Amino acid sequence: MKELIDMLHAGNYSCVIANGERIRTFTQRGVTDLYDLLTQEPDFLHGASVADKVIGKAAASLMVLGGVREVYTRTISRPALRLLQEAGVTVNCDEVVDHIINRTHTGWCPMEQASRDLHTAEEIFPVIKEFISNQRKNA
Repeated sequence: MKELIDMLHAGNYSCVIANGERIRTFTQRGVTDLYDLLTQEPDFLHGASVADKVIGKAAASLMVLGGVREVYTRTISRPALRLLQEAGVTVNCDEVVDHIINRTHTGWCPMEQASRDLHTAEEIFPVIKEFISNQRKNA
């Protein structure tokens, strides 16, 4: 895990994921990389170790659905931490916050807000799918 954390910080990546001997780096914002992995290469997430800058509830749900084994993050929201721990994922973090804020620091992260009243990864997934679909349509 130390190697992943060092890569995360040194490379200014959004996320670094290792599964066995394979290590991959990611740079997209939000949950897009995790969503794409889960929907296109789910085997890579299963049993993986993840180092991520920020983990909110939506990202945590994708990690749970993907079968991630352990995570490190600088910042995690309480709901995300709870979701991961309930799924048996080992979590190491620098800071636990009540919720993730948006990029402009003016309110909640849109995905954190959208998943606020949902309780399981399975409930959250369709919300993420719709959000990403809308983002891609408007890009």
